[in-house]
Amino acid sequence: MHDPTVPAASTGPVFAGVDWASADHAVCVIDAGGAVLWRHTVTHSRAGLARLTARLVQLRISRVGIERPDGPVVEALLDAGLPVAVVPPRQVKSLRSRYRGAGKDDRFDAYLLADAMRTDGHRYPDLTRDAAETTGLRALVRARQDLVEIRVGLVNQLRHTLELAFPGAVGLFFDLHSPIARAFLRRFPTAAESAALDEEAMAAWLAAEGYCGRTPAAVFIDRLRTAPAGLAGTEAAARRHITLALLAAIDAIEDQAAELSRRIKEALALHPDAPIFTSLPRAGQLRAAALLAEIGDARGRYPGPDALAAAAGVCPVTFESGKHRAVGFRYIADLKLRRALTDFADDSRHANPWAADIYTRARARGMRHPHAVRVLARAWTTVIWRCWQDGVPYDPARHGALNRYLNQDAAAAA
Repeated sequence: MHDPTVPAASTGPVFAGVDWASADHAVCVIDAGGAVLWRHTVTHSRAGLARLTARLVQLRISRVGIERPDGPVVEALLDAGLPVAVVPPRQVKSLRSRYRGAGKDDRFDAYLLADAMRTDGHRYPDLTRDAAETTGLRALVRARQDLVEIRVGLVNQLRHTLELAFPGAVGLFFDLHSPIARAFLRRFPTAAESAALDEEAMAAWLAAEGYCGRTPAAVFIDRLRTAPAGLAGTEAAARRHITLALLAAIDAIEDQAAELSRRIKEALALHPDAPIFTSLPRAGQLRAAALLAEIGDARGRYPGPDALAAAAGVCPVTFESGKHRAVGFRYIADLKLRRALTDFADDSRHANPWAADIYTRARARGMRHPHAVRVLARAWTTVIWRCWQDGVPYDPARHGALNRYLNQDAAAAA
């Protein structure tokens, strides 16, 4: 009798889909006609993944579809030599409507992923593995970015509390999360505690904290005295505890983000591709590390600069039907890659005249700042991709578009 856990043999191409979960994984194998050959659930364990990959190798799977590009399941599939393609979760959600109008179901999603490989596999490139140095750097970069996002949320909570309880502290310093602003709030967490400050006392406190800014103590006192009055009494006491609690949380996040920054710089210094990205204008180390981490080192992932730009969502997408044609924002993109590219592009315009000109002309055409930055990022992808493919640092003397702009600018000035 045939064992129901063993799929029947198929003479044509065979495709698989794996719906990744935390405890177990739904697997579906289909033939070239879309018929289900095997459905199974494997546990998230070393033995379970070993059985899964052995069975898929035995079936000579043409391609495995999965929703995420990393993790133990993906590593096990790649280690087994199986071709893997990633179908982003947003696309999986859209694909469900091709089959039925139902909600998420792990077994159905596994079938959907396998069928996507059967019908649209050519649209999804094979997942390529980066070197260990790159994946380690990527983990550090993303962890630091997560901490920064947490800090932003905490600072927003702190600002909301201070707007109610101590308005004078909100705009006292340039950044509410700056070391000097946090030090002030630890020393004077309420409006009542800061009320006794005069110019002399403020100057003494600033000197004790090693404040090196150019704003005199008299200006700070004026900001405190002209701000709306803060809370008093019982609610002020409650808000004092909240302020100090948020400050402690922000301090801890800042300390750990700084530690990760040090580890990122250390990992970047040891990476063979570091000179490529650190050579870009105003890239620095953290920004260069983010670019390297998100672009990766697998050169075949992006066969051309257009592929890199499309993956990052910095080039528009065209919608055309009959006589109607529109160009719009590319929503389906690698958001982390887009953030890394646009962050670099936005700062590059302050150091590179070619980049500044592209941005300025984009704004002159009526584009808002984020759109103009994406236009500049699109232009930079050609330069970055070429350096990345050739394995050479960015050289302004070899940047043809930059030098043509400089020559035209010099001719116009003459």
